[in-house]
Amino acid sequence: MQPGADLPKINPLTGKPFPVQVDDGKLQVELDSLSYEVLRKAGTEVAFTGQYYETETIGVYKCKACNAELFRSDEKFHSGCGWPSFYAPTKDDAVILLEDSSLAPRIRTEVRCAACGSHLGHVFEGEGYAVPTDQRWCINSVALVLEPKNT
Repeated sequence: MQPGADLPKINPLTGKPFPVQVDDGKLQVELDSLSYEVLRKAGTEVAFTGQYYETETIGVYKCKACNAELFRSDEKFHSGCGWPSFYAPTKDDAVILLEDSSLAPRIRTEVRCAACGSHLGHVFEGEGYAVPTDQRWCINSVALVLEPKNT
């Protein structure tokens, strides 16, 4: 997927439609322009500017486009990369991973919502983080909604 390209309605891994079909026109009206650019055109927010970058609020992070559960606050850690970082998604099937060659020759792994196909960010492996998976799921704040846990 090249940045700026509209995301497909079909899951490229399965060849089947995403379970949640999000109306792009409706999203364009409901979301701010940066959220739409990230979620539907694979954009990226500026590092260190996202509302969830340093938050310590306990809860569940959901897809801003379709409300699917993606990450939990207890899987979040401070990596210093400039975006909210998680060491794993809520469930393995909550996201799909695709090769991203938009910065060729560097190949990255893109993270998308498995429910609606929206772009979330990228995952990086083997960077030596002291987390259970040695993975850094670097996710754009504007692609997420945090549902705080009632205490």
